[in-house]
Amino acid sequence: MRLALTWLLFLSFNISAFAQQFTVSGKVIDDVGKPVPFASVYIQNTTQGASANSDGEYAINLKPGKYVLQYKAVGYKQESRTVDVSQSKTINVTLNIEFYQLQTVVIGGKDPAFAIMRKAIKKRKTYLNEVQAYTADVYIKGLQKLLDAPRKFLGRDMNSIGKQLGLDSNRRGIIYLSESQSKYSFMAPDKVHEEMISSKVSGSNRAFSFNRATDLKVNFYENYQDWGQISLRPLISPLSENAFFYYNYKWLGESVENGKTVNKIQVIPRRAHDPCFEGYIYIQEDSWRLVGLNLYITKKANISIVDTVRINQQFVPVNDKAWMTSTIRFDFNGGFLGFKFGGYFISVYKNYNLEPTLNKKDFNEVLRISKGVNKKDSTYWEQERPVPLTAEEKTDYKKKEVLAAKRESKQYIDSVDKVNNKFKPITLVLGGVDLRYRYKKEYYHLDPVLSDIFFNTVQGFAFYYKTAFTKMIDTVNNRFFRLAANAGYGFSNHIFSGDINIIAPVKQFQFGFNAGSEVLDMNNLQPITTLANTVHSLFSKQNYQKLYQKQFVSMSLSGRISGGLKASAGVEYANRNWLPNTSSYSFSDNPKAYSSNNPLVPSADVPLFQQNQAFKIGLHGSYDFSNRYETYPNGRRYLPSEYPTISFTYTKGIKNVLGSDVDYDKISADISKTDISMGLYGRTSFYVGAGKFINSNSLYFTDYNHFKGNEGLFYSSGITSFLLLDYYTYSTRTEYIEAHFEHNFSGFIANKIPLLRKLKLQEIFHLNYLSSPELKNYYEMGVGVKYLNLKLLYGQSYNSGNNVRSAIRLGIGF
Repeated sequence: MRLALTWLLFLSFNISAFAQQFTVSGKVIDDVGKPVPFASVYIQNTTQGASANSDGEYAINLKPGKYVLQYKAVGYKQESRTVDVSQSKTINVTLNIEFYQLQTVVIGGKDPAFAIMRKAIKKRKTYLNEVQAYTADVYIKGLQKLLDAPRKFLGRDMNSIGKQLGLDSNRRGIIYLSESQSKYSFMAPDKVHEEMISSKVSGSNRAFSFNRATDLKVNFYENYQDWGQISLRPLISPLSENAFFYYNYKWLGESVENGKTVNKIQVIPRRAHDPCFEGYIYIQEDSWRLVGLNLYITKKANISIVDTVRINQQFVPVNDKAWMTSTIRFDFNGGFLGFKFGGYFISVYKNYNLEPTLNKKDFNEVLRISKGVNKKDSTYWEQERPVPLTAEEKTDYKKKEVLAAKRESKQYIDSVDKVNNKFKPITLVLGGVDLRYRYKKEYYHLDPVLSDIFFNTVQGFAFYYKTAFTKMIDTVNNRFFRLAANAGYGFSNHIFSGDINIIAPVKQFQFGFNAGSEVLDMNNLQPITTLANTVHSLFSKQNYQKLYQKQFVSMSLSGRISGGLKASAGVEYANRNWLPNTSSYSFSDNPKAYSSNNPLVPSADVPLFQQNQAFKIGLHGSYDFSNRYETYPNGRRYLPSEYPTISFTYTKGIKNVLGSDVDYDKISADISKTDISMGLYGRTSFYVGAGKFINSNSLYFTDYNHFKGNEGLFYSSGITSFLLLDYYTYSTRTEYIEAHFEHNFSGFIANKIPLLRKLKLQEIFHLNYLSSPELKNYYEMGVGVKYLNLKLLYGQSYNSGNNVRSAIRLGIGF
């Protein structure tokens, strides 16, 4: 028995020693005693390591044994330390600034950097395609700080909001701090899968981190870096095929690291406002591979949102051939409307596997976040975190942990909502009111009174007031119950109107119910807004909008069938009645009369159609050739496709059901794609559609196929919008083909003109085409500029009769 107990004690001790880990920590400083932020600390000949924080402090957890630790940072001479780990210990390391020795002779007067870069660019494709698949563990930490803020913004007290966010009395401090760990998989050329293992967000016990390895991944062996909202234009890599057209290079010298010569190259844009980086890259001699970089881009390159973005990327050899990213860091700062902000995101990669067993089907799921990943305790993070927290970050976690518990309580949420829900009558009139009860996930909306007052020649001055109630059921998949109730009255024709609308989730589908009596545009696409029609009518007697009364009840069911396949079905019964003009009021002294409410006979107010009833059903389906999705604890969220979307619609009017007068069958199909990247030359969108009434025994003007035309100065911008087409004249009851093309040059020309560059204007070009028996062939071309969501265009059109029209148009919308 004593022998057995002794053996058990010995076994327990050894198991404990084997499982135990010790911490090697310290500080990395330079030769003048200043911290080296985010220096890398790696175990020699492995991809396991850690990173120092912004104060130069590091910590790495190791099992008992003997290790060689390598300390490195871009621009510093690498240091190594041999450590025998049997207990936790502190090792402080000094990194000396790397001395790059210059050659004394420059052959032919040409900077050696150009010869080096030619060789590196020649090897670009080799290294781009070197690794066809890999997996890795990725740790990400993100921090964003508010550096300055006004005392008031849009009438709101920023001190009060700052207290809710945990800021100091000067409205400064951390507004986002989060850590995450993921298992990341890649398969060439562009398939990725990321599974979040753990997540921690300062100030919230329920939220999941916004950190994504995919969002922070860059590869400078690719010709361009597409950074979406930060830059309208793709950013050109210093290693791109056409890099010599955009960059100058300067050789700053060479050094030796691990027996290999490394060249330091300064990267200099040839033109100040091209979408190019500045800074330094490090190219290894003989292999001509990239082993490190320290680049930045500023407002000079016409980037948005931020003023400066800095990128620091370090590589580590994984085997004899391949080098992979060990750390990558983005630092940024910016400001707008009196706010100043800054921060960083850092990714640390380890445990690379360059020969993984992967299945292509698994990459349909781009991201997986399972339940419980945000429940890891502080002990877990102390063991797993490869980048130590700074004192400021520790304080933020601790302070906001208390705030989080408070802010998630019903009492706190209700008290904040009670304050925010207070409003003055003038707010209801001018801006509308949104009441929120977040604990219940209930929201009420009251429209601005002023925006719901309008004028048209059928109703005269009128209003149609809109209210809504929303109950959020699933925030990830945007599933909600919504009840909207609207009511209106025309002061000239004395007709009341109103409707109710219900949207409710039914499993993975969405059920809709709508009933009421409305005065609607005869063109179901509503090409002119009520505001634009009001302005044109009152100020120039151009009553473009033609209206009718519709009393109806309808139901629909829509949703995703599978992957990229969506479908919907609907049924409607309606009583439809043409309405005459009843008002000739105008602010204008122009003696001309308003046109009639019959778009085909504008000089006489004769009925366009008799009162009729319509019972119809509709089916619609679309497919975007993509099955990519993200999985969250509450369900899936499907991602936009990189391929065009095809759609098919069938509508049938059925006679004699509930007295229905219509009898027709209409089919239509279209293919479209928006925001197609064309590299440096901008982005393109297109739409091609066709339709045919295969049976038109009995239908009325409101059943025709209408088009999104435009006759006024203002128009609702969109890929299917025409610039100069009549609203109603060419609506068809037979067949049609339409095509639209839009190209946004993303400032390709404007960036060369200082004023236009400062305004961030983008050049746009439109081509539109329509063919139908009523119109034959109709063409449009438009050129202009875009600023934010506004488009200013000059358009010209002509048709088969050689009728030419041209005009200026101001578009609103994306």
